Amino acid sequence: MPRKHQGISRQVNRERGCTKPASGATNAKAHGVARVISKRGFCSRSQAENLVREGRVSLRGKIVRDPDTPARENDEICVDGKPVKASEFVYFMMNKPRGYVTTASDEKGRATVMDLFREQYAKMFPGKPVPHISPVGRLDAASEGLLLFTNDTQWADALLKTKDERRKTRDDKCVERESRGPTHTKIYRVQVNGHPTAEELSQMEAGFNVPPRVFGEPEEFMHAVSAKLYSAGEKNCWLEITLDEGKNREIRRMLAKLGYEVLRLVRIKFCNFELGDLKQGCIKKIDAPQH
Repeated sequence: MPRKHQGISRQVNRERGCTKPASGATNAKAHGVARVISKRGFCSRSQAENLVREGRVSLRGKIVRDPDTPARENDEICVDGKPVKASEFVYFMMNKPRGYVTTASDEKGRATVMDLFREQYAKMFPGKPVPHISPVGRLDAASEGLLLFTNDTQWADALLKTKDERRKTRDDKCVERESRGPTHTKIYRVQVNGHPTAEELSQMEAGFNVPPRVFGEPEEFMHAVSAKLYSAGEKNCWLEITLDEGKNREIRRMLAKLGYEVLRLVRIKFCNFELGDLKQGCIKKIDAPQH
């Protein structure tokens, strides 16, 4: 490249806020510095964004205040002057009991799944510090069952992608990878007051509009991949319902539309992971998934 054009290129890069990448990272894809910190397992992305805005993060020796400042996987990043290194990825499952909210902290003072996780982790690994870890998706406070935890944000994001998002990002390599990977389905055992008819269960599979959770918003279309009777009692029954998306309180809202109250809702499978005989309130380390 002629010297004149090289000078113009350097000037354009300076105006865009670009700096020279770390050695060996020339071909590495850049992401926002907050995202890179999160991917290294140091903290959640929202926490990383706050650290950046507070001026506590340096990138290649310089303080940055914009969470979207371009950074590469192997760039030197420090928080409060200490290097942020990639943590070992860990993966756990929990049999979540009823009454725990799926959040790191709760403004109402309710018990959270993170409180329970820390308690169980201390029993499993006495004296070992609890890794930065977050639940994958949510189960509402009244729901029970399988909840995954990890500090591998890339893996967690892939599990939580909706069907449409997966379709948009699909290419030949993705199709091959997804065919071997998780199916993104979630299976629930649901106890309801009453006995839904076969026709009503078929309606859930076909899908229909349900009222919005917030007044003034439009109705929302929901459907189940599968809805079938699991067992029946005199006054209530258990259903087995399979979903391939994660809309807010989807099962409860569909059954409410049909006139049935949910008494218990237990997730027994999430992608390739099954609850099995894990006792309620306990956690179990699971094998690292294939990316």
